[in-house]
Amino acid sequence: MFPIGHVESPLTDRSSAPKQGDEGAPDAWVVVVPQYARAMAELQAGQEVLLLTWLDRADRAVLAVHPRDDQDRPETGVFSTRSPDRPNPIGLHRVRIIAVEGQKFQVSGLEAIDGTPVVDVKPVLAGER
Repeated sequence: MFPIGHVESPLTDRSSAPKQGDEGAPDAWVVVVPQYARAMAELQAGQEVLLLTWLDRADRAVLAVHPRDDQDRPETGVFSTRSPDRPNPIGLHRVRIIAVEGQKFQVSGLEAIDGTPVVDVKPVLAGER
């Protein structure tokens, strides 16, 4: 697996990033590697897509967490949480495209931090929740 691009975001560290995109995540850009520019040709503003990212700063040894970092909540296996720390830290983000410019597109509500590798983009299909 290899990145097809990366995130450009005002979020620069995990501690300042919201837990989910709908919790105040800023608009961000997805910059596509030149060799994959053709793959984004039909993307357009207003479209919802799923971004798959590689959470490269995650701790891959973590198997259980206190959800939302709340020590009052019981420790839970990471497969039952949205924790970025997990054996294979793949991020899944449902976002809306705001703009498309050249080899990049801007999205709303992306909680990934600046520099996060993007590994795929998939359209949201009608009827998907």
